[in-house]
Order: sequence, then C-alpha cells, then structure tokens
Amino acid sequence: MEEIAILLSGGVDSSVALHLMKEQHPDAKITAFYLKIWLEDELSYLGECPWEEDLEFSRAVCQIHDIPLEIVNLQSEYLERVVDFALKELRAGRTPSPDIACNQRIKFGAFYEKVGRDFSTVASGHYAQVETKGSQAHLKRAPDPVKDQTYFLSDLTQAQLRRLRFPIGHLKKTEVRDLAQKANLAPKDRRDSQGICFLGKIPYREFVRYHLGSRVGNIVEKESGKILGQHEGSWFHTIGQRKGLRLSQGPWFVVDKDFESNVVFVSHQEHFLEQARDRFLLHSINWIQEQPAQDGPYEFKLRHGPTLWKGHMEKDQPNSASIRLDQSDPGIASGQHAVIYQDEECLGGGVIELL
Repeated sequence: MEEIAILLSGGVDSSVALHLMKEQHPDAKITAFYLKIWLEDELSYLGECPWEEDLEFSRAVCQIHDIPLEIVNLQSEYLERVVDFALKELRAGRTPSPDIACNQRIKFGAFYEKVGRDFSTVASGHYAQVETKGSQAHLKRAPDPVKDQTYFLSDLTQAQLRRLRFPIGHLKKTEVRDLAQKANLAPKDRRDSQGICFLGKIPYREFVRYHLGSRVGNIVEKESGKILGQHEGSWFHTIGQRKGLRLSQGPWFVVDKDFESNVVFVSHQEHFLEQARDRFLLHSINWIQEQPAQDGPYEFKLRHGPTLWKGHMEKDQPNSASIRLDQSDPGIASGQHAVIYQDEECLGGGVIELL
C-alpha cells in the first residue's frame, strides 16, 4: 500500500491539497502532519493568532476525511537552520530569503530526516508543479502567476523533488477557494496568512527588534548627502522600500544601506530609478537539473511575485554566474535570491551579490 505524508498548515491551500490527495489516492494510507516551529512558543505574544488555531483547523479537516494528524516538533531545527541563518544575514547588513531556506532545510529537509523517509510521497499546498521525466524531476510554474511559489522552492534538490506532489499546483487561487467551499472544509473562509514561513503570524519587524534591538541612525539623501531624518536600525529596512520612512515631501525610497555606520540612504521618486541595477553576481546556485550550457536568454525572479526579468548569465564557476538583465531594477540587494527560469521551468536559484 502506498504511504503518503501531507503537510498541513491550517490554511485553505493545504486543506484542499489533502482533500484532492484523498480523492486521487483512495487506497493509499495518508497521514497528515503539522510542523511545530521554534518561534511559535517564545514569540507567540507578538502575533494575533497562536499556533493552536492553525492546529484546530488542521484537525477539523483531517476529521472529515478520516485521516490521522501528527504533530512534528521541529523547533530546534528551525532555530539552527533558518532563524540563526536569517539573523546572521541581517547582522551582516544583507537581505536574507528565509522562506527559501525554510522549504529546503525544514519542510522538505528536517521533516524528511525525522519522519518523511518512511513515506514514498510527500504532498503540500504549494502553488507549483512537479513533472517527472525518467529519473529527473522538473519544477514548473503554477498557472496562477500571482500565487506561483516556485521562487520559494528553487533551492530544492532532485532527491527532494522526486518525492514531492503539489495537488493544487495546477489550479488558480479562485479554483482552490471554490473547491474548499464545495467540500465544506473548515478553513474555506479563512484569510491567507501574510507571514513569513518561519515566523508564521509574528510581525517581521517585531521579530527583528526582539533579536537585534534598535539603534538610532540617520536617513541620508543619496544624491546630496543631506540628513533627512532618523530610523531605528538599518536592519529594519530593505532596498526598494517606500513605506515606513516617515519623511515629508515624498515619496522616498531606500536605495542603499551602510550597516557599519547604521545609515540608510534614500532617493526621491524623481531620482529613484537612477539607482537601479541591471548587473549582479549570483553565487551558491542550486541547479535543479544540470547546469545549462548556454548563456541565455533566461528569465529571472528577483522576489516572489508575477514579475519576470529577461536577461543573460555568464557562468564563472559551476555554482556562480554574472547576471545581466535587459531592464534595470531598483530593488536588488545583496543576500536576496534570484531564481532562474526557462519558459515555464524553474532551473534553480542563487544568492545575489552586488558588484
């Protein structure tokens, strides 16, 4: 008998994924798992909804499908593999991509090591598609460009992908909502979580403040060097940020940071695009398939969302390349991920280093 593990979060996406797996594999032994993370206890007071509410919805969905639900404690793994990584990057003045680390190291890493090895298939409610050709698994974009989550899955390995199934990956969000209503699933009217993977419902800014504190620094106009105001710590700000600067006569945008001197540089809207970049280095590239031979053209995602940038890459070493975009972008920062696409397929991704 086929044994399938499915990850539940208490949201509508993973609940519909479970519903579809039950329909498509009626003879399989399916077990649902809720992953409990380190931060949800220590910092739960910062969020509006504790993890018990997610678990309550997960239990309700499992009950109507007669599927057992187990809680897997991965709190120490989260702390060591994701939270410490994110804090180290922030302390270095970089912009980490913790959701990517979360999927590769925890959901489909630590879970595999602790429990998942006993299952031939692991399913989740991600918006992505896995297509297997021979012994190779290919990661394809979801048809819903806004919800597509291949950006967050770009660090997965062949060993991880070959066992993965994304039951809702071929659907649009509206279709998932419709299925949840028709099946009368408990989270059918629940709003989507806006939290980062390893934070859950904890506000990102409060997480950063808890660990890194605050330190007053200057907000400086990039072009003139004029001090325009003050901030509570450069680690609270990201390149391309507009909101939260509290400056008059805007709009103003963050265009650079100096972590050592705790200075945040901004440009007014009329100069913002002058700070845009079309070149950067990409290192620590995870190639889902073999490294492609040609330099391009490819498409790149610089952040989660529907926007794709066309460009080329000149490969320096097996896991690094120089990227040249056809169009500049003002929101590129060292530490964040750039993900590489060819047509609908995600080829992999790596860490940005500004030239």
